[in-house]
Amino acid sequence: MTTALTGQAGERAAASWLRERGYELCALNWRSGRYELDIVARRGEVLHFVEVKTRRAGSLAPPEAAATPAKFRALLRAAQRYLAREGWQGEVQFDLAAVELHPDGRMEVRFIERAMECHW
Repeated sequence: MTTALTGQAGERAAASWLRERGYELCALNWRSGRYELDIVARRGEVLHFVEVKTRRAGSLAPPEAAATPAKFRALLRAAQRYLAREGWQGEVQFDLAAVELHPDGRMEVRFIERAMECHW
């Protein structure tokens, strides 16, 4: 499986995980120019920007290690663009879905709420 296919599988697993827990999916792979958001979901009165990082089980580093400060800065810029376009005025939260793909095809999702605190 290529890296791109692994990433797509992880995003599908994360989206399913969120749906099963009552999140309403607002956007998947949202793009605007160079800005990109993996998942935008709503739960209650909170809009969640979910960054998805996927790795094969047994990789040298866990998926969480790919959530770097630079990646979160890019996520913040993309979220600002999304909010401006959609007109959302409520609370927002930045979360991380760390997904591991096991050799048997099983996907393990670890959801980290408030992976990035933002002080607009």
